Amino acid sequence: MRTIKLRKNKILFLLFILSALCSSILSEAYALDVKREVLDNGLTLLVVERHNLPVVMVTLGIKAGSLVEPEEKSGLANLTAALLTEGTASRTARQISEEIEFVGGSLGASGGSDFITVHLSVLKKDLALGFELLSDIILNPAFPEDELKKKIKRIKGGLKASEDDPGFVASKAFIKEVFGSHPYGRLVQGSEKSLEMIKRDDLAAFHNAYYTPNNSMMSVVGDITPDEVKAFLEKHFYAWKSKSITLTSLPELTNAKKNTIIVDKELTQANIILGHLGVSRSDPDYYAVSVMNYILGGGGFESRLMQNIREEKGLAYDISSFFNANKTGGSFEVSVQTKNESANRAIEEILKEIKKIQIEPVSDRELSDAKSFLTGSFPMRIETGARIANFLVAVEYYGLGMNYVDEYPSYINGITKEDILRVAKKYLDPEHYVLVIVADEKKTALKDEFQ
Repeated sequence: MRTIKLRKNKILFLLFILSALCSSILSEAYALDVKREVLDNGLTLLVVERHNLPVVMVTLGIKAGSLVEPEEKSGLANLTAALLTEGTASRTARQISEEIEFVGGSLGASGGSDFITVHLSVLKKDLALGFELLSDIILNPAFPEDELKKKIKRIKGGLKASEDDPGFVASKAFIKEVFGSHPYGRLVQGSEKSLEMIKRDDLAAFHNAYYTPNNSMMSVVGDITPDEVKAFLEKHFYAWKSKSITLTSLPELTNAKKNTIIVDKELTQANIILGHLGVSRSDPDYYAVSVMNYILGGGGFESRLMQNIREEKGLAYDISSFFNANKTGGSFEVSVQTKNESANRAIEEILKEIKKIQIEPVSDRELSDAKSFLTGSFPMRIETGARIANFLVAVEYYGLGMNYVDEYPSYINGITKEDILRVAKKYLDPEHYVLVIVADEKKTALKDEFQ
């Protein structure tokens, strides 16, 4: 008995220590001391010192996403970012890869709809090499013709393979119908047709137009001070000069009329997406919408859609709703897979839950659980240096303010039941929506009211 008791006490002690460590980590995550400065060339620099490990993470965000590319050459922004590490005026793709891997670091770039990101991770002792390589791919990309052709071939192959994925087909049709001619209605990767239109000179021109310091944000997190960062920038980015940027006007986003798109495929499961336009990331209602959506369908097993459609009706294994919020707009969507024969009933229950949250106040427990989850999980977004670096670029881009980390809990905790009703009525529309179904059309036998 004594041995059992000692083991129990040991376990309790370990749990106490783990709890204390977690609390410490979460408290530290919330306490981000961000040094923000706009440099003479227009670059917005964000630095967070973390001297516990000799590692530095850098994320460079450039406002050169698909949002600013021409429609007929969609995929251009993504290609430009993807080819940054595929060769410069003085280095081949292999040399870039070997140099950064030799010191155990990493360097990469990826496209996006609002902005592109370039990532650097390196030990502090190798920062000179890291910044040298980073500046080389940003200032001197060569966009080799052979690498461009290989990249286009791979992307086209991926797009073609994705057409066998019902979820991809549904999502592609959904964003096209919801956003229309707006860039958000296109795939970041582009299409097979648009990729054929893109030449090396297009990448060079796009890079020259948008890859400027006054169009960029750099966050640096780790074992480094702001003065050390600026010294590296002065040495390796001295030639990066600001220039005027011409932005084309974007189509106005307006809610599409109620429309149903059916893609007939021999499937046993119907892939369904129902939704419409949502909110932009900078909308003041974003936080109330986040709490409301958690209760509706974003809270996993705790959400109303999951409780109704999976637990009570047994119509699907999984169902979720979310608001995808970007710079100039966003979308709301509910996605579910169910048997072809159950599609009508699943759609009915989705609309029923949307209407319900618009007219009936949520319960105290639902509101409390939503707030607890959203505030409690928030520190996990910034638990590592890399996550902090990415997070800060997004905060800067969307204009959330450097006090965002400190203020976020109050944004969520300040939401009331009345706020939930208000935003549900304003941002959910169970009468005018886009419905996309990828399924066996005959077995689904969609009701006229959903057509």
